[in-house]
Amino acid sequence: MKTSRSVIPAKAGIQGTAMDQVLENTGIEMHRLMKRLFPIGRSLTGNGVRETLRIIKEHIPIKFHEIPTGTKAFDWTVGKEWNIKDAYILDPQGKKIIDFKKNNLHVMGYSVPVNKSLSLDEIQPHLYSLPKQPDAVPYVFSYYKERWGFCLAHRQRLKLKKGQYRVVIDSTLKDGHLTYGECIIPGKTDREIFLSSYVCHPSMANNELSGPVVLTYLAKWIMAIPKHFTYRLVFIPETIGSIIYLSRHLDRLKKKVETGFHLSCIGDERAYAYVASPYGNNLADRIAANVLRSMDGRNKKVHSFLERGSDERQYCSPGVDLPMVTLCRSKFGTFPEYHTSLDDLKLVTPSGLLGGYNYARQCLEAAEANRNYRITCLGEPQLGKRDLYPSVGGLKGDVRRAGSFEVRELMDFITYADGTNDLIAISDITGVPVNKLNAMAIRLLEDGLLREVKKGAITRKGILYG
Repeated sequence: MKTSRSVIPAKAGIQGTAMDQVLENTGIEMHRLMKRLFPIGRSLTGNGVRETLRIIKEHIPIKFHEIPTGTKAFDWTVGKEWNIKDAYILDPQGKKIIDFKKNNLHVMGYSVPVNKSLSLDEIQPHLYSLPKQPDAVPYVFSYYKERWGFCLAHRQRLKLKKGQYRVVIDSTLKDGHLTYGECIIPGKTDREIFLSSYVCHPSMANNELSGPVVLTYLAKWIMAIPKHFTYRLVFIPETIGSIIYLSRHLDRLKKKVETGFHLSCIGDERAYAYVASPYGNNLADRIAANVLRSMDGRNKKVHSFLERGSDERQYCSPGVDLPMVTLCRSKFGTFPEYHTSLDDLKLVTPSGLLGGYNYARQCLEAAEANRNYRITCLGEPQLGKRDLYPSVGGLKGDVRRAGSFEVRELMDFITYADGTNDLIAISDITGVPVNKLNAMAIRLLEDGLLREVKKGAITRKGILYG
């Protein structure tokens, strides 16, 4: 019996060192895109977000959406649009000591315009620094209460002298729009995999740019492969952006999303992790946990939903409850460079981005492959006549193989392919990666030894699947 079911090839038809070179180049290209995006001053709204999305659109076909100030979204309202041209402080000698154009973290996000002469004592309540990280410029914002401020290294702050300072912030805060980007990549079905990241922070590499950069290159890969699912990708401002998106699409998302992944802080080299859903048991949890076990390195961690902090808060909120988790490397808030100028292009490397990309891609491969199967014969099937069992056996200690499969792994798969277990569950039980189980499934389907269990089928355990 032949089948049209296909597997997403982990190596896209390229083998060995050639594939290694393709992946290495992907890491380099992602880092190059990050370098281009890094200087842009982004916030919840404004031209920095639009410029970022325009550059991403050079790589993938995203559609822009503009949501007007005052738009209601659940319990929230879209605020005013903020843009900034320049900001600086002149010391009593007229020397520019803080300059937005040299580092856009120097200005508190959403600062209202100011142009005045102030004493050092008058300026101090508007200055932000980190005594425990004296050489780092912190990232600070005030989205929902109008104020102004500057951020600087604490070591620099301690050197400020008494006198009059000139403070200038050339910004606007007025009615406008919130902007987000969306990319829909059709598959064979209208069942969806939902992918998300945010584009709302200024110049920080891991916390801001690793997510959208990795998501951009995942989109390139998705567009190039045969796929069962339709993919919905969004590039949004954090929190208010996901709330806006959910308010516009919640009914469809709840009906169509099979699983999904939010990407955040996925470009350093220190760890692999994910932030679980509230109960840690949805399909995305199971996929992420399964893939995490296979990732290289010892620093691998599952973070409870109690440690949440990004848009998993919205996607997994009561009444929304999408089957999603957040994939990351070092989780937001856990690495020392977080929300500071130390989160730079040295912290995030081509190798780190490539690791995050591979982690997310393997999760998508597992989602694409995941099915419930049931063996079609009673008793152990006769595999030898199908060239799935070696014709010579009995050698002590010999690992028996049938073509590209180990016989023990194949027999274990057959044992647990009883209709109650999907491939993720069988992989968890046997330790065999999902992509290898999928290859076995395709071969057994072709030989008529396996069938996919559809919704409503009764298994040997008497459980209604679906």
